[in-house]
Amino acid sequence: MNLLNVLLMMPSQGGDGKGGGIQMILFFGLLIVVFYFFMIRPQSKRQKEIKQFQNSLENGKHVVTQGGIFGKIREVKDNYVVVEIADNVKIKVSKGMVFDAADPQQAEQK
Repeated sequence: MNLLNVLLMMPSQGGDGKGGGIQMILFFGLLIVVFYFFMIRPQSKRQKEIKQFQNSLENGKHVVTQGGIFGKIREVKDNYVVVEIADNVKIKVSKGMVFDAADPQQAEQK
């Protein structure tokens, strides 16, 4: 018997038909709680940390963009930052695309 059949038969296994609905509600409630603590909560916590990092960007900080580009911040504006990726090579990057601080030695390795 597969899992779907077991779940569909759960309400009908009560002796007089009562209590099966409560078991199903408890099962789905437990499932929602498990999803919240193992999937939703860690993801929202990580997003909060990234947003906090993006708001703390400052000149001279080594960063990595979501595209994998290593660079050094040269200018910070409201919605974007100017990142120097090589000598005299600067790019404008949306603040939302800068997601991590970089180790300067890691950026120089080839």
